[in-house]
Amino acid sequence: MRVGWGFDAHRFGGPGPTRLGGVVVDAGRGVIATSDGDVLAHAAADALLGAAALGDLGCLFPSEDPRWRGADSMALLAAVVARVGDAGYRVASLDATIVVEKVRVAPQREEIRRRLAAVLGVEAAAVSVKATSTDGLGFLGRDEGLAAVVVAVLAER
Repeated sequence: MRVGWGFDAHRFGGPGPTRLGGVVVDAGRGVIATSDGDVLAHAAADALLGAAALGDLGCLFPSEDPRWRGADSMALLAAVVARVGDAGYRVASLDATIVVEKVRVAPQREEIRRRLAAVLGVEAAAVSVKATSTDGLGFLGRDEGLAAVVVAVLAER
């Protein structure tokens, strides 16, 4: 078993929509990012890469490379899952916490879990998605952006 931890945050203010796990959660505003800015997909990718000791998302898909401008973050996550598989591991489980003040995750939670599970190659029961706020504290509490924290567990193939 290998365990990895991933984090990502983005500021609101880019072209919409905001996506989490490939699911639109706020059609009216987006985040400032090189790719589509899906913080959940990015944090999941970093957690997987960390667990397999394969670097980080920025090493594989550098933000200064124009090929990744507007990229689908779930496609990037799928590429990471393939790389982790090539290293001899499979995803066992993933636990995610989304930190956001005003966006409500609950209505889309099950769809987010299903989409993540499909990309990760696991049953939805192996994927946990939770959401919390900072009760007005910091940039997240001022609704200036959103973040995600992910713990991933890998098993040998």
